[in-house]
Amino acid sequence: MIHGLGTVLAAAALAAPLLAVSAAGPARAAPRAARIHDVQGAAHVSPLNGARVARVGGVVTATTVNGFWMQDPRPDRNPATSEAVFVFTRGRPGAAAGDAVRVGGTVREFRPDGASSGGLSRTEIDAAEVAVVAHGTALPPAAVLGGRHGLRAPTRVIDRGHGNVERGGAFDPRHDGLDFYEALEGMRVEIRDAVAVGPSRYGELPVLPANGSGAGARTARGGILLRDGDANPERVILDDALAPLPGMDVGDRLPGANTGVLDYAYGDYKLLVTATPRRAAGGLARESTRPQRPGEMAVATTALDGLNPDAPPGRFTALADDIVRGLSSPDLIAVTGVGDNSGPDDDGTVATDQTVAQLITAISAAGGPAYDWRSVDPRDNADGGTDGVNDRSGFLFRTDRGLAFVDRPAAGEPAPAGPPGRPDPAVTAVRAVRRGGAAALTLSPGRIAPRGAAWAGTQKPLAGELTWRGSRIIVIANRWYPSTGDDQPLFGRNQPPSRPTEWRRDAQARVVAGFVNSVRKVDGNARVIVAGDLNGTGTSVPVRTLAASAGLTDLPAELRPADRYTAVTGGNAEDLDHILLSAALRGRRHEFDIVHRNAEFADRAGDRDPTVVRIDMSGT
Repeated sequence: MIHGLGTVLAAAALAAPLLAVSAAGPARAAPRAARIHDVQGAAHVSPLNGARVARVGGVVTATTVNGFWMQDPRPDRNPATSEAVFVFTRGRPGAAAGDAVRVGGTVREFRPDGASSGGLSRTEIDAAEVAVVAHGTALPPAAVLGGRHGLRAPTRVIDRGHGNVERGGAFDPRHDGLDFYEALEGMRVEIRDAVAVGPSRYGELPVLPANGSGAGARTARGGILLRDGDANPERVILDDALAPLPGMDVGDRLPGANTGVLDYAYGDYKLLVTATPRRAAGGLARESTRPQRPGEMAVATTALDGLNPDAPPGRFTALADDIVRGLSSPDLIAVTGVGDNSGPDDDGTVATDQTVAQLITAISAAGGPAYDWRSVDPRDNADGGTDGVNDRSGFLFRTDRGLAFVDRPAAGEPAPAGPPGRPDPAVTAVRAVRRGGAAALTLSPGRIAPRGAAWAGTQKPLAGELTWRGSRIIVIANRWYPSTGDDQPLFGRNQPPSRPTEWRRDAQARVVAGFVNSVRKVDGNARVIVAGDLNGTGTSVPVRTLAASAGLTDLPAELRPADRYTAVTGGNAEDLDHILLSAALRGRRHEFDIVHRNAEFADRAGDRDPTVVRIDMSGT
């Protein structure tokens, strides 16, 4: 039975206007009758972009605050054309899931993250009228991803072409992941027996269908590895825009079938589930590493992600647990992301002694040993990140096992305020000198080239001189420029995507390598450790530049690939945190470990897994 034939649902002018890709034809031509696959076409931009269409039929599959998705229950035989489209109504639509509708309006290409972004556009119909012709219509069958009889996404290639995919070129859903998902844009998609390859975060959850059957190289703990030339397009990102998602860790499962509509936003295709999935716990446990033995010196990395005194007490407890139980209380920790005493308040505060005191107290409460701290306060809002946070790198070190920090105050440029002639360590560069027959530093701790262009608006690397039972060691703590919105997305319109932040990291790698070489020039047998958040994998150009130019060995490369990751980004496991040793240390017996405690878990103290190396220093 047909109900309400000819009913027109007026589109309320409540939402912001569309951001549109330039139209392909005259906008005021007479409207033409079309099917959804005519609107979508076998391309990333609709062949009808800018044209007016009428009587486009479909069944509403899901609704949102400013429109709905509809799908044609009578698909064509071309698997390269999607059978669904989003209808933009500006206000809350009058149609509901299960309504059969006829839509008239203008075809648009909407770019969710702005016209200047590198993301793709989403094909839409900007509705002028919506007629409900029936209620209670059965929803069109969902396309099944994965499994024995389902569709299989490409497992290596996102796009084989070069250039802007929205300007034409080959469209190949069989071999290119970008085109595979475009051919399903807006459609009902079902995944069965999915397994999480990343934690649920910010309303998103990366999964693999069919328990990961046929997927690329997996981690030893159930994730999937990012590799050169393989960004794992078989990953499916679930999104909570239409229904909540459960908290999930890597290895947790979603038994049975889960269905949603495939959308695109902010650099990725996302499956907007229409009902909350059921979670089956995978039982993944946090790792702990062994304690250092007598004669071994343990050096670790830990990222604190802007920790400040206003953080919940439970966060201090969790971070202390990472250090005491996870890392077995290492001798020295190269710490990144320590925020100032006022947290996000942009009030001119740069000191961090209160933050560190709370952390050291939490370590003691967790049963750990006494730790001390060294860092250099930055100038206010000069080191990037959110204004007011002023996070920086520093050194936590034990005071009970033979490790001692060599303190040498800065003598250099005057601070912007204070007594005339008082040096400002934030902008005074550390240099290598020879003392007692070995390499030493002019100031300790001291910043490497803090006025250099490579570090403009970013955290500066911090060098410290220490002794282990009398033997001198130079350690450099780092947090290099992160991947940001300046980088184009993997699933973007420009292929291959541009990564300008890698150029900045490469410049930073050359500065740090130059400093290490200045130390080696003073003492060819200097014991040097470079550690921290380099924000690049071991095969990235910046990390390879540092290792090759400075004669350093990157320790994550010594692990088997299945264990070689410290971060999980959109479901891709990758090694972004590193410890590198000079020849005088790598020749000693050493053991490196990435301790998986954070990156795979929804409930976590930080984003990154800590790392640790234990070096046999007997006889030094």
